[in-house]
Amino acid sequence: MASHASPSVADCLQQAHRQGLARVDAQILLLHALGRPLHDRAWLLAHDTEVLNEVQQHSWGQALLRRLQGEPVAYITGCKDFFGLTLKVDARVLDPRPDTEILVEWALELLLSDKPARVLDLGTGSGAVALALQHQRPTAQVTAVDASADALAVARAYAQRLGLPVQCVLSHWMDAVPGPFELIVSNPPYVAEGDPHLTALTHEPMSALLSGADGLDDIRQIIAQAPSCLTPGGWLLLEHGWDQAALVQALLREAGFVQVQSRRDLGGIERCTGAVMPD
Repeated sequence: MASHASPSVADCLQQAHRQGLARVDAQILLLHALGRPLHDRAWLLAHDTEVLNEVQQHSWGQALLRRLQGEPVAYITGCKDFFGLTLKVDARVLDPRPDTEILVEWALELLLSDKPARVLDLGTGSGAVALALQHQRPTAQVTAVDASADALAVARAYAQRLGLPVQCVLSHWMDAVPGPFELIVSNPPYVAEGDPHLTALTHEPMSALLSGADGLDDIRQIIAQAPSCLTPGGWLLLEHGWDQAALVQALLREAGFVQVQSRRDLGGIERCTGAVMPD
């Protein structure tokens, strides 16, 4: 009798669809509830009649409820794929976004694979950017900084698990890292206080999102500090909001940086801006 009352894989996905959940979110959460690899979505198609046991049903129900309440999928599953790495994430850190891979790609273009370079990742959070760079460029000396001890604990634990020699430092921006560095990258807080999109981000740490009335307070601090920590000819790369590229470019030029330019994300929006410290 129990098997007739128990939902199948297809039943669960239909349930999620009726409740307005994105298909990919539903698939990942169902794989998580079933204890299967999160990238194995093809398995769900091949086993759509398979019935969930009581433990799996409970896990699925809890995951579905949490997602419908706005919690990011990465917090529910405890992990997130980012630039070829599966990172451990939780509510202590920002959920890594695919658009941040643009920042990593730009940084990798500047880091020659056979040449050692000192790299600083400011506001590292989960360690996503620092770990991706260290993984792709083993000869680089990567330092990851965060003002949150909780966030740094997440980054440090995963660096150790991956066997990546990223140095994690508790610091408010560059206060405790004298440098010099050939490359500084950052995905800092850049959301303005009162931004209407904040209501959809209540599960994430506000300290990793908010940055003053116009969202640029932290970017201003970084640009002000960077010249004392960059080598001549070194690059500063910053991720920012969808409408902030022109403002960030202006701030960099005012600070004396050259070769100021922006890169577009997957949606065609100018998402990262970078510049060079003059000789």
